Formats: sequence, structure tokens, C-alpha cells
Amino acid sequence: MENGKSLKIGDRFPEVTVHTTLGAKTLPTDYRGRWFILFSHPSDFTPVCTTEFIAFEQWKDSFRKLNTELIGLSVDQVFSHLKWIEWIKEKTGVEITFPVIADPLGKLARTLGMIDPDKGTRPVRGVFVVDENGVIKQMLYYPQEVGRNIGEIWRSVHALQTAHLYGVATPENWPNNHLIGSHVIVPPADTVAKIKERYEQQKQGHVQCLDWWFCYKKLW
Repeated sequence: MENGKSLKIGDRFPEVTVHTTLGAKTLPTDYRGRWFILFSHPSDFTPVCTTEFIAFEQWKDSFRKLNTELIGLSVDQVFSHLKWIEWIKEKTGVEITFPVIADPLGKLARTLGMIDPDKGTRPVRGVFVVDENGVIKQMLYYPQEVGRNIGEIWRSVHALQTAHLYGVATPENWPNNHLIGSHVIVPPADTVAKIKERYEQQKQGHVQCLDWWFCYKKLW
């Protein structure tokens, strides 16, 4: 990856003004108080990207229930984005309503580390999940040949927000974990006193434990 190689989870999203299909936007400022997902695609008018755009649009209301907005990006110019969006609506009946960033020189893609040197100037399928304070909470990368699972991206945002709000961790495939279901994991005890506290919480029915370092509870 190029310039963005130093970006990591916990960093603030770079302040940039971009040209989109819905006009100019400044990130992350214009989304203060809301989460957003910025996802890149190699180019317009490609089959895999088309299926992803349709799926993102179909999930848009579910993301908004999590106070999360969607933003697309590719190296193509805005007129190309607009024509592609028009084509999607004509051929599939799905109207793309989220903004799509034009990045013809690949400046933002390079800043975010979305350029694969082996693929020329086109960005890989990157996903940045950014919280209401403009902090990067998750980064995902997919090869050009593999489409994203939008439901999994939604699930991860739900889990991130839950973990942040309640000070817990979520297990594999939460809220449908095979071992503890929709329960969340409480922070492991890290002192002798906290070990005793966990056992007392278990006796009182506030948590369930497989051991003092693996305790979990219901949220709802």
C-alpha cells in the first residue's frame, strides 16, 4: 500500500474535501455525530462492484438505524459515476442514493492506503468504518476478484457500537455465537480482587462464567 500504510485503527480519518455525486463533502467533518462507512471499488461498470452497490443501497436503511452513512469511492470521474448509477436504476430498478466520491488522480485512495502496487492505479476493495468522532474503528480489504458481504459489514458496525457503548467485547459471529449466543463478554479479571468480584457476580446471577477469565452476560 502507498501513502496510507501508516493509517491504523484508532487514528483520526484524514481531513479531506472530495467531489461526489451529491456535491462537495468534507470528511470527516460533514459526518460529525454520525458513523460512516467509506468503501472503494476499482472502477465503474464492473460486475462485482455493481452487485455490491445494489446490496449497499438495499442495506442503507439498516445502516441508518445504527446512525451510519455510506460513501462509495473509485478513480472514475463524477460523470462516469452518474452514468453508472443511471444504468443500475434502468437495469435493476435500484436507485443508488448514497454519495460516490470521484478520485480520478487516486489521491484519496493513496492517502488511505487503498492502492495495490500490483494492480496499477486502481484501488482495492477497501472498507473504512469511522465513528461519530471521526476515528477509524475498522479497516477491511478485499481483492478485486472477491465481492464483499454487506451483512457482515453491518454486523461488525453493530458489534463495534455495542462494545463501545457497554464496555464489553463480542464473541465470534455475535449476536449468533454457537457457544454463548447473544451474550457479550465482560472484561477479564486482571487482579486477585477482580477474580473474587467475578465469582461474586456469578453467584448473584449478574454474569455467567466458564472460568474467572471468561465471563459473559446478557445485555437485553
